[in-house]
Amino acid sequence: MKNRLHLGSFELCWLDGGTFALDGGAMFGVVPKKVWEKKYRADNENFIPLAAWPILVKTPEALVLIETGIGNKLTEKQRKIFRVHHAWNVPADLESLGISREDIDVVVLTHGDFDHAGGIAMEGPSGPGLTFPNARHVIQKQDWDDVLNPNRRAANSYWAVNFEALKNTGNLSLVEGEEHISKGIRVIHTGGHHAGHQVVRLESQGQVALHLGDLFPTHAHYNPLWVMAYDDFPLEVIRLKEQWQRQAKADNAWFLFYHDPFVQYCKFDEEGTVLP
Repeated sequence: MKNRLHLGSFELCWLDGGTFALDGGAMFGVVPKKVWEKKYRADNENFIPLAAWPILVKTPEALVLIETGIGNKLTEKQRKIFRVHHAWNVPADLESLGISREDIDVVVLTHGDFDHAGGIAMEGPSGPGLTFPNARHVIQKQDWDDVLNPNRRAANSYWAVNFEALKNTGNLSLVEGEEHISKGIRVIHTGGHHAGHQVVRLESQGQVALHLGDLFPTHAHYNPLWVMAYDDFPLEVIRLKEQWQRQAKADNAWFLFYHDPFVQYCKFDEEGTVLP
């Protein structure tokens, strides 16, 4: 089992949602490679390793899953394009914890990109079906509108196959703005990466953790100016990172990472160095 974090009465477990690789230049935008590679190494083709770690939050009241991994529905061509090195293994990881897919109460999606939403539905004998059939799936309404009517840019990563099993079901829970989804857990609409992007704030017994989704994909993106070419609204991402870093400092909060294969969670010093 991967890293765990105890947050008051909560226990957080990082599950194996698959590993892949993307171009380092796209992940760090206008930052020169000579600068960002000091913090995050690339291979000889300029690709950097990335993870998709769904975060299981075990609370006294509920089992909440943040993100779902890349899923098991990628075609061979897609696996090659995204250099998938390790397959999605979320159901087996849950079983190792004594938890079934049917036990999950809530699934939170920060947004609909395939690497976050690919595990909503899994391939079965009769086609894709909901991976977590008893869970409420919490998505911002604005993001769901983009799922249903993606623009040319979103269409490259908002794949219909990941959402067909969720449409027109009681499992879909659309929210607008900020909403409490379980005791100590709330989602907050931010925009930035995409118009409907949301983040997750967790608090238990005075301890706080922030999952900022793709506003803060890896520990190396601490500098607010280090934004991705994948961000639809990069100036908003800069502002949002500054805002949430101030809030994290005030709350002495943990940052939780979904895409970082090296650091699942951490706090930072004033220079942006990961604290031991």
